[in-house]
Amino acid sequence: MRANMDNWQERVDLAAAFRWTARLNMHEAVANHFSLAINDDGTRFLMNPNQMHFSRIKASDMIVVDANDPETLSGPNAPDPTAWGLHGGIHRHVPHARCAMHVHSVFATVLASLKDSNLPPIDQTCCTFFNRYVIDDGYGGLAFESEGERCAALFGDPKQKVMIMGNHGVLIIGETVAETFNRLYYFERACETYIRALQTGQPLRVLPDDIAEKTAQEIESYPEMDLRYLAELKAILDDEGSNYKH
Repeated sequence: MRANMDNWQERVDLAAAFRWTARLNMHEAVANHFSLAINDDGTRFLMNPNQMHFSRIKASDMIVVDANDPETLSGPNAPDPTAWGLHGGIHRHVPHARCAMHVHSVFATVLASLKDSNLPPIDQTCCTFFNRYVIDDGYGGLAFESEGERCAALFGDPKQKVMIMGNHGVLIIGETVAETFNRLYYFERACETYIRALQTGQPLRVLPDDIAEKTAQEIESYPEMDLRYLAELKAILDDEGSNYKH
């Protein structure tokens, strides 16, 4: 229930991620959802309230959702049914997905709309995701429960933390808000680089697989980049007098 203010720091981190996603124009109206598991098996999670714009979400606004309780959909703070479907499926079946962020950001969705939705390693940022994404090519409509279950089953390899949702958008998973948001940000940047490179009509300079994998591993082991990024974003919001912590 919204009156429960447990997991306060997690709420604050999520609120900052929502605010910054809106600032980067990676949101879509009052759609799209972020979630963060708050119990050991991941089936209880924080989520943004139904139909609230990302730019207004505060820490105290987060609702608590139980992926194993269908009655959640009939309560006063019921989540969006598609949020229940997609995020409920992820948190029931993908234990390493403590945090999940789903958006229809422009460049990731463009990539998801191509017949070949692979992201080749054409620069350092694209290398981040080399062999670390899965492509969903079986879009079946809005992400109600059956669609969410189908998507969750695609995360079979723990190394894969990005789902390029064909004809839909992108789903990013991770251990923490900082890790997941950092991945979301960089994936959108990688997609933008690739799409803009395609627009030139020139041949692409694709890196060899061994260099792409080496670079991906180096980036994964780079210390605290995700933590520092989120900390800086919160510092900017604090300097501006934002109410995201309320």
